[in-house]
Amino acid sequence: MSTFSFAVWAFGAGALIPLMGIINAGLARNVGGPIPATVVLFATGFLAAIVLALVTSSRVPALSTLARLPPAQYAGGLIVGFYVVSITFLAPRFGIGNAILFAVTAQLLTAALIDHFALAGAALRPLTSVRAIGLVVVVAGVVLTQLGDRWLSPAR
Repeated sequence: MSTFSFAVWAFGAGALIPLMGIINAGLARNVGGPIPATVVLFATGFLAAIVLALVTSSRVPALSTLARLPPAQYAGGLIVGFYVVSITFLAPRFGIGNAILFAVTAQLLTAALIDHFALAGAALRPLTSVRAIGLVVVVAGVVLTQLGDRWLSPAR
């Protein structure tokens, strides 16, 4: 696949995150809260992953392989679980735009640190002054998309 294809794929995945948040908020209202909604979400995701593995002839890891994994290798599941519960809870209370604003800002800053220090096997991409300025511009843009209208419109 080309870099362009990867960019389109990442863009599409990112575009679905706010949609997932607001859909999960509705699910939470119907099943009794953000934790039951997360259970439904992960059960659905698990079934989809099984179907995808079957369709693509991917090998599902053996239980013995899973037992040998270092505990840190399971952190991604804990992180995504925390994220889903958090966004499901926050979306109807804080607004999906605000929840995503802070999530995206944190993702950008954390990604820059991971790249700068090549953490967890990431490629080394030092945080140069040009990259830092780019981050500031992007974060400022994200903030403006959510707060700019409040600053420019009359008090409500």
